[in-house]
Formats: sequence, C-alpha cells, structure tokens
Amino acid sequence: MTPVLPAVVTRLADPPLDPSGDEARALLRGELARPEYNATNPVERVLHWIGRLFDDTTGAAHDFPPVATFAAIVVVLLLATAIGLLASRARRTARARAGQAPALTEELINASELRARAEAALATGRYDEALVDAYRAVAVRQVERGRIEDLPQATAHELAGALGREFPAQRHLVDRSADLFDAVLYGDRPATREQVVDVLALDDELAGRRERVR
Repeated sequence: MTPVLPAVVTRLADPPLDPSGDEARALLRGELARPEYNATNPVERVLHWIGRLFDDTTGAAHDFPPVATFAAIVVVLLLATAIGLLASRARRTARARAGQAPALTEELINASELRARAEAALATGRYDEALVDAYRAVAVRQVERGRIEDLPQATAHELAGALGREFPAQRHLVDRSADLFDAVLYGDRPATREQVVDVLALDDELAGRRERVR
C-alpha cells in the first residue's frame, strides 16, 4: 500500500495556499505593527486575530482543493502554536524577573507591626498576605537587632542567606520560608494556614521566644 503522507507533501506547492507560509508571516507582522497592539493584553489580541484568520480559512475551504485547505489550516495552527509558546515564555521571564525584586517594601514599618499585620491576616483567612508579612517580619526583626545588615534592595533569598549565616541551625527553615515568600508573592501560588504558622514560628525561634502561634 502506497504511503499517503509523501504524496501530500509533494503536492503542497502545487495549489495556491490561503494564505501561503510567506503570506501568513507577512499578515502576522502587519497585524502586530498596528497601534492598538501597544495597548494592554496584546497576546489576547493576537490570539483573536489568529482565530479570525482560522475562521476565514475554513470558511473559504469550498473554493480550493482539499490539500490546499489542509495546508492553510496547518499554517494557521503553526502560527497559533508559535504565539502560544512565545506568550508562555514571556510569562516565565516576567516571573523570573519579579523573583529578583526586593523582598522588603519601602514603607516605614517595624517588625512588631509586620508581625501584628501577619497575625491579623492569618486570623481572617488571608493567608497570602499573612505569609508575606510574616517573612518580612522575620527579616526586619533581625535587622532591628543588628544580627543582619539593613539591605532594603535585597531579595528574599539574599535575606535568607544573611539569616542562614547568622542562624546556621535554622538555615533550612529560613530557606524554605524564602521559597514560600517567592512562590506566593511572585509565583501566584496560594499560601496555606500551616505555612503561615511555620513562618511565624520561625520568627519566634529566631527572636528567642518560646510561644508558638496555633
């Protein structure tokens, strides 16, 4: 039995494609050059355009041979896949850059206020806010006590490195808290009550307290 795929490949160049590969790329470049793509959510606009192109291609299918129609649909799907991969990569890059942002804010607030704010958020079920403030309370408290340097532009893991050198026995807890901080603040991962309690307990342990939040 003669294979079907090679025959299809040899015939792709014969009928006119709607659009051809070069025409599709030119259309995409022209579409992306339009002024409205400087507005918000350009990826969504591109995907909508891909959808319209796909609809136009399938709508005109009766005017061309089946092979030409199939090839045109493949071109559109390849464009959509490429756009999706680029969008995914852009989101990962943005998150990676966000993870390098300073862990501490510029607001004038001390460790006790951060701790109180974290406990209030914990009590009302706002676990993301609670975890972020709890970790900041850990770092700010040790800055206030002179155990680590005041590093306003430090990332969560840079602060964790300083805390780990000062408290080697708790280094694994400090590193885990920094991971949670980044995951919640920059990675859109929800915090749990248990995670918040663990970070508050770390604050207690580094501060030399014996009580533990329950």
